[in-house]
Amino acid sequence: MKFRSNLLKIARVSVAIALAALTIGAYTASAATTQDQTVNEQALNKHVHHALVMNPWYGVFDNITYQLNGTQVVLSGQVVLPVTKSDAEKSVRRVEGVTQVVDNIQVLPVSNFDDQIRRAAFRRIFSGDTLGRYAMGAVPSIHIIVNNGHVTLEGTVINQMDANIARIRANEVPGVFSVTNNLHIG
Repeated sequence: MKFRSNLLKIARVSVAIALAALTIGAYTASAATTQDQTVNEQALNKHVHHALVMNPWYGVFDNITYQLNGTQVVLSGQVVLPVTKSDAEKSVRRVEGVTQVVDNIQVLPVSNFDDQIRRAAFRRIFSGDTLGRYAMGAVPSIHIIVNNGHVTLEGTVINQMDANIARIRANEVPGVFSVTNNLHIG
């Protein structure tokens, strides 16, 4: 009887240890899966970003943003040329791991008035010592979006002073109705 009692105790302890090991194993597997998903999301984010900035039509007068929802990519923003919109969608569709692309990019209306504002705003914002460095590179870090005379500044600058200077200079362009400054400090 005593032997049987001891055997039952050993069995109970063995079951408890086995359940604890399974729980720890499941938790470790869950943590590893979460870590793998984070790494995969970061890699997917990097590849989508690269695909967009490598678009040959993407420039200073366009603004394309995206959001990842798992393996779905939602594109948004504004572009001057329809080909920029279609090429952005095509390039993101080719990224390995992307299963669906939702294209919410707005093609800005054709307007000679807006084109004049774009050119004048570019010259005004990027001329001089202060903001000229932001115009360097294939895709400048400040984007000038003009829609029916309304200017929106998008992108990243080093400090708040540069963001304020860009806004002031855009406001100085003749024909501009309003300026929205969405520049981020980064």
